[in-house]
Amino acid sequence: MSESLGFHCNVHAFTASERLRYNELTRKLSEARAEVRELPGGYAFRVLREKLPLAELAEFISLESRCCPFLDFSVELERDNGPLWLKLQRSEGVKPFIRAEFGV
Repeated sequence: MSESLGFHCNVHAFTASERLRYNELTRKLSEARAEVRELPGGYAFRVLREKLPLAELAEFISLESRCCPFLDFSVELERDNGPLWLKLQRSEGVKPFIRAEFGV
C-alpha cells in the first residue's frame, strides 16, 4: 500500500509453502465471509465456522499479521454457538486497503 498512508506490507514474510497456505486460507476466508460491517477504524467480517473453523481463522491471523503488521486483529466468538467475527482495524486510512485486499 502507499507509503504516504504508513502501510508497508512485508512481501517477503513467507516461505514458499507458507505463501501457499496463506493463499488457501485467504480463499477460505473469502468463501466463509457471510456479512461485512463497517467499523470506525476498519471492518468486521462474520465468518461461517463450517467453512473456516476457528483454528484456521487463527492460523490466517498469524500469517496475515506477519505480512501486514500495521493491522489490529480481534476475534469475537459469541456465546451459545453464536457468530464468529474477525475485526481488522487501524487508524485512519486503512479502509481502502482492507476493501482492496479483502474484496469488500
